[in-house]
Amino acid sequence: MSSFKNLGVQQEFIRGLKELKITTPTAIQEKVIPILLNADTDFIGLDQTGTGKTAGYGIPILQKVKASDTSIQFLVLSPTRELVQQIKKQLFKYSKYSTHKIFIEAVYGGEKIDKQIANLSRVTHIVVATPGRLLDLIERGTIDLQYLQTLILDEADEMLSMGFKEALNRILKYTSGNRKTWLFSATMPEEIRSITKKYMHPNAEQIQIDRNIKVNTNITHRYVTTTDAEKLEVIVRFLERYHNDRGIIFTRTKAGAQKLAGLLKAEGFSVAALEGNMQQREREKVMRAFKKHTIQVLVATDVAARGIDIANVSYIIHHQLPENTTYYTHRSGRTARAGNKGVSLALIAKKDITQMREIEKSLQIQFIKQEY
Repeated sequence: MSSFKNLGVQQEFIRGLKELKITTPTAIQEKVIPILLNADTDFIGLDQTGTGKTAGYGIPILQKVKASDTSIQFLVLSPTRELVQQIKKQLFKYSKYSTHKIFIEAVYGGEKIDKQIANLSRVTHIVVATPGRLLDLIERGTIDLQYLQTLILDEADEMLSMGFKEALNRILKYTSGNRKTWLFSATMPEEIRSITKKYMHPNAEQIQIDRNIKVNTNITHRYVTTTDAEKLEVIVRFLERYHNDRGIIFTRTKAGAQKLAGLLKAEGFSVAALEGNMQQREREKVMRAFKKHTIQVLVATDVAARGIDIANVSYIIHHQLPENTTYYTHRSGRTARAGNKGVSLALIAKKDITQMREIEKSLQIQFIKQEY
């Protein structure tokens, strides 16, 4: 069995990882860390969500930071504010026992840009950013990336599916030069292939874990045949069975998320909605409560739930099937993270059977019929 020490990770970072109860490398970490520590190369890493990609690239960049150099050396791009905040927090925790002080800043929309500009005027070695806010800072001339060593695209497929294609292209163009690019993604759609061809070295090292497995194998996929009128009753029975566990219920619309959350509250469940029309402060309050177990159930839209990485989410419920199979992968991937097991339950009307079979075929999974 591999260890972080065998992979070349320095003791100060092993200590930080150990404090987070991360003692054994995941499959992607085992393959990625030695490459990124030792090679000065462009890199593509493909693996499912929830497998530890943040530590996979995070430890190498922390170990490579030259603390005496006050310029921005590493830039991590990620699709959502929540994920950016989380990556910054994880990098900070990994480097807790570092012999040199490593300065990390997060920049994202929904917070005053002036405050972020002021923070960037201090010594900053690593920036974690959402594409939109970073582009704003670049165009204002308030972020200096001329000494950037490596640009990391985290959750690249999610960034593209959220409409950041143009922003990514402009950022890649702006930072082109001697910098390396590390790209991490769960899937490899054509738009990502296009980015790799245009902005990355043709001989970029590539690691793909479980090439034939498109969805985490620790997830059990179940379905219940029901009608729209009976869905609330099915969910109530399911939640009563899983009353000690945390989970996320996905709806297609913002109004649907708020309505379902209200109905479940009336039934006595500890639940809150998470959707795009909510104020950033309110969204952060809900996420804090969910992480602290004050709230047991989130009712969320696809966009609002992107980038949520919370341990011990036991189940996902699809109030309606998502519009495409990629969304099904992202939704179900919120459970069974970091080696845990989880359940993904789809509420299926007769008209949805064909779509369910298409998802099975496309993702090479099997739905098991359940009664609740």
